[in-house]
Amino acid sequence: MAKKSVVSEAQEIRLAIELILLGARLQLLETEVGLSRERLLKLYKELKGVSPPKGMLPFSTDWFITWQPNIHSSLFMNIHKFLIDHAGASGIEAIMKAYQLYLEQMPPEPGQEPLLSLTRAWTLVRFFSSKMMQMTACGKCHGKFVVNCLDLHTDYVCGLCHMPSRAGKTKKSKDADAARLLLAA
Repeated sequence: MAKKSVVSEAQEIRLAIELILLGARLQLLETEVGLSRERLLKLYKELKGVSPPKGMLPFSTDWFITWQPNIHSSLFMNIHKFLIDHAGASGIEAIMKAYQLYLEQMPPEPGQEPLLSLTRAWTLVRFFSSKMMQMTACGKCHGKFVVNCLDLHTDYVCGLCHMPSRAGKTKKSKDADAARLLLAA
């Protein structure tokens, strides 16, 4: 039986802690960290105070193509690509750094979860690795956006340049509009 280094085990625990604090699901932890499932479960419960969520990970590219998730996913992927190309980052470390930078630019509302979770960001990078998704430049603003590789991209226009008619029609914006109408009356 091979001896396990105490230092490498400590690095694995540090990585697992950072991933858990960023919101990683157990399946992501099992894939990226060399600790046993039992140790990961114990670590998760100790840090979060609850058992990890159950259920399947996202497996469809469709979520990343819809209007608002596409903007968030595109921001994350542009940051990720920059870190890979110019900062020498790679693997899970590049995903974590890109996700932290994404959260700095798109902080969630207090008490809310970020629109793009770490697990979805990790899944997105895997979709890019398997050539299921790619970046395409918008014909108007020339920004690069996440698209499905199987879709047609001639004359592509992003969701920021061509916003859907229902964009911004959330309950919160409806409540703000109602409040403005009350104040105006």
